[in-house]
Amino acid sequence: MTETITAETKKTIFTEHGLHEGDTGSADVQIAMLTARIDHLAEHLRIHKKDHASRRGLLKMVGRRNSLLKYLSQNEPERYRGILTKLGLRK
Repeated sequence: MTETITAETKKTIFTEHGLHEGDTGSADVQIAMLTARIDHLAEHLRIHKKDHASRRGLLKMVGRRNSLLKYLSQNEPERYRGILTKLGLRK
């Protein structure tokens, strides 16, 4: 298991979810990056059940992703529905 998300994974996320070439900061990209990190950390926590510091970080990331999703749902509902289907998130 690797430490964090690799550079190649980040590049694919940027190209798949970016709104334009070189987009690394839009809400779509941020949500996709957080989802990848959350999935990675959830795997870690399945193995290391008593790692409470990482669990706290996971909860903070989930909260940040939830805030970004709320922003998208209020301001751009089409992009919101698109990102939910692309990432397979439930709402």
